[in-house]
Order: sequence, then C-alpha cells, then structure tokens
Amino acid sequence: MSDKLIIFDTTLRDGEQSPGASMTRDEKLRIARQLERLKVDVIEAGFAASSNGDFECVKAIAEAIKESTICSLARANDRDISRATDALKPARSARLHIFLATSALHMEKKLRMTPDQVFEQAKQSVRFARNLLDDIEFSPEDGYRSDPDFLCRVLESVIAEGATTINVPDTVGYAIPELYGNFIKNLRERIPNSDKAVWSVHCHNDLGMAVANSLAGVMIGGARQVECTINGLGERAGNCSLEEIVMAVKTRKDYFNLSLGIDTKHILATSRMVSQTTGFVVQPNKAVVGANAFAHASGIHQDGVLKARDTYEIMRAEDVGWSANKIVLGKLSGRNAFKQRLQELGVAMESEADVNSAFIKFKDLADRKSEIFDEDILALVSDESISHDNEQYSFVSLSQHSETGERPQASVVFTVLGKEVRGQSDGNGPVDASLKAIESHVKSGAEMVLYSVNAISGSTESQGEVTVRLQNSGRVVNGVGSDPDIVVASAKAYLSALNKLQSKADRVAAQG
Repeated sequence: MSDKLIIFDTTLRDGEQSPGASMTRDEKLRIARQLERLKVDVIEAGFAASSNGDFECVKAIAEAIKESTICSLARANDRDISRATDALKPARSARLHIFLATSALHMEKKLRMTPDQVFEQAKQSVRFARNLLDDIEFSPEDGYRSDPDFLCRVLESVIAEGATTINVPDTVGYAIPELYGNFIKNLRERIPNSDKAVWSVHCHNDLGMAVANSLAGVMIGGARQVECTINGLGERAGNCSLEEIVMAVKTRKDYFNLSLGIDTKHILATSRMVSQTTGFVVQPNKAVVGANAFAHASGIHQDGVLKARDTYEIMRAEDVGWSANKIVLGKLSGRNAFKQRLQELGVAMESEADVNSAFIKFKDLADRKSEIFDEDILALVSDESISHDNEQYSFVSLSQHSETGERPQASVVFTVLGKEVRGQSDGNGPVDASLKAIESHVKSGAEMVLYSVNAISGSTESQGEVTVRLQNSGRVVNGVGSDPDIVVASAKAYLSALNKLQSKADRVAAQG
C-alpha cells in the first residue's frame, strides 16, 4: 500500500508575507474554507502571537474549519506557545508549529545566542508545548544551512520531548534537489529516534527549485509532508507551489507511489480566489493554473490533441477545475442558475443575503457585458466577499475626458466615511488623471510601487482586473478592483489600497 503525502498549506501565514499580500480576517476565513473544500490536510492559519488581528484570524478559522487540521506558528517561547494554543482551542484538530533558528549565521546575528542556549530553548519549548497540545511540529529555521551535527543534536532532543513532525526548511531558497534530499536522508539515518516523527519539507523558490527540492526531500529524504502555498505565493520568489506538487505526485504516481487526500477539481477555483484576494496575478504560462497551461498554439500540437488528447496533454484540464464550456451565464439567467454556478465553482457565500447582493451585481454586469465567464463570477464574488463595513473610502462614480493632443481630465466621486466627495485632476492619461483626482482630496502621500492590469477573460469585452500597490511609512499594501471600464477598475483598486493603508493591523514577520 502506498504512503500518504501530507499537504500542509501555509498560504495564510507564509504566503501573506509577500509585500502587499496581507489579508483581512474575512478574506482569510474565506480562503480557509476553500482550502477545506480542496481537502488540504493541514492549514497554517497564521502566527497568533504576532498581533491581536492574527490571533482572531487563527481563532475564527479554528472555529469554522472541521475537516482540516488548523495550525498556528509560534516562536520557541512560553508566551507565543500559550497564545497560539489559546487561539487553537476551538479547533477540532489542532497543531502547534514552533520554530527556532539553528544556523550559525542566524544564531549569531539574529538570535545572539550560543548553540547551547538554542539547544536548551528548543528542548524546553517543545516540553512546554507538549503539555498543552499533542500535535507539535518543530522547525529549525534556516535548517538547510545549519551544521548537521548540531542539527542532529537539536532534532533528536525535540523528538524525545514529544515533537510529532520535524520540518527542515530551506528558508532562503539555497538548496539543490539532490543535495537537499540527501541532507534530510542523512539526518533521518543519524538521529536514533527519527522514526518517531513525520518528516516535512519547506522550500523557498529563490533559485526556481522549490518544487524540485521538495520532491527530492520526499523521494530521497523520506519526508512525508510538504509545506506549500497556493500559486507558490510567498515573500521574495515565493514558496513551493501546492498545485505543482499535487499534480506532479498524481500525474507521476508510477514514480512517486504516494497517495493524496486533495480533491484536485478545486485547484483552479482556489488559485483564482487567492490571486483575486491578494492581487498577485497568476502568470499565463504558470504550470497547472496559468491561462495557457492547457492551450495549444502550435499547429502540430493542435492536430495531435484533436486526434488523441494524451499526445500532448499529460493531465486533463477538467481534473484541476478547468471548464470546457467557459461561457456560463447571461443577462436572462435567473438567481437559481447563478447560485448553482457558484456551487459548481466551489464558492460558498456566508448567507442568502450575500447571495442576493452578489446576484444584483451579476445582473448589473450582465447588462453591460453580454457573455459572463467563470472568471467574471469569481471576480465579482471576490469583491462581494470583502467586508465594506469599516471602509473609509468607497467608489461611487467617475467621469473622464481624453482626446488626442489634449491633456486628459477626470472627476471621481467617492465616499469618505459615508460622505460623498469629489476629486478632480488632469494627468498623463485617463488612469493617471483619475488616481490623481482621488489623491487630490485624500492627500495620503503614498507612493505607488506597482500598477498592473489583467484581463479577466479573453476578449475586448472582458472585465479588467487592476492591482495597485501602495507604500507609505514602511507599510506595503495591495488594492484590487475589477470592472469592464479599466479606468473605473483602477479607481476602485486605488481606493481599496487606501482602505488597507488606513488599517491599523500590526504584523510581525516570521520566517519558517
């Protein structure tokens, strides 16, 4: 019988460390529910001790999710561990993930601790945690660059204290597949009690090898858990991509001989939800979930696929959630058809009132756009799911004039704490004029570090999805807006980013 490969998703914790990818409580909860539909084994919901906001996120997810194990990260100290276990109390299945740096560089420069001090702290933290929870994961941060002798000593001691999962992170994305796989294999062979714990891999993609390194850790090193994120989301070059790991193991079962609990039909919907929530667009040629992943432009390829799909396709598009018939609804479609399509897309609304509100927006969009695609519905629902209760700014209307040889002018009406205001400005183009019109009234002083436009579907009638990334006083936030009018989408995205800048949520970065 084949072994089970545990999928540990850290989109909500390590993934949101991408600059601008931080999510609200409601956004995290919605993605957690989608990860549960995907049948992810372990969901790392956050770092409970880092802020009150993260504590509430972990607690809310622990209360809502029943089928997946809910995990919180914690530093190796009693306060963090206690805070994390408090947040996890409502969970049907809970895990505590303790991390402590073990590389010489991190111990000296970051922790300012001796190896003996780190050894004692690691051991004592797991001992303390084991009295509170049964499922304890320990990660030696920067483990791959740690001295193997010291690492063996630390890991043997934490397993003896009750750690049930040992994760060996390649924190800075330095590893090479064969070397990383053998590194874990040697640890397991040298540590006498290594068989008492599940071994896990957590790889970053700085050299583009996170998936390859993770699979080497599994096949060469004997790891049976992979830590990954949807779309490979994460700081710097990102983390190991969940969809690539899952489909590699499923497609090449002849080689890996591992079983998975993942329901792959929900991969695409999950990918889109994360992309639209964070504003991190999926590149068209991204494996599995990119728009071109199953497209065949070459005449030779097209001919082959028409005759027999397996000539050029190693997996079926339907298996990961792609639909053969992308046009799904129009302006004559009723509420029940809309609700049914939401269910088919794996989207669960909080209440009937939310469904009704989304349906009204759908009908409004259908009046302006004759063909409604799955992507349009997901974008619409993504916007609907965002709580607007505490927003300081909200879009109302926009008018702009652009003519060759003349400087464009824009006027934007938006609300500030419920009161309508109007901003006016000229600019280098209609988008520039519109955003300057907003800024002329708001005077945020924020610097725009990214402006990105993505067509949600493939025609000139498509909705445009705009991402605006703003930076101010050390904070970096993303705003996302969608609309058939790209200028309106841009204004919505800018106001969305301004709302996030107003949020007082504090975050403490943690690297696992």
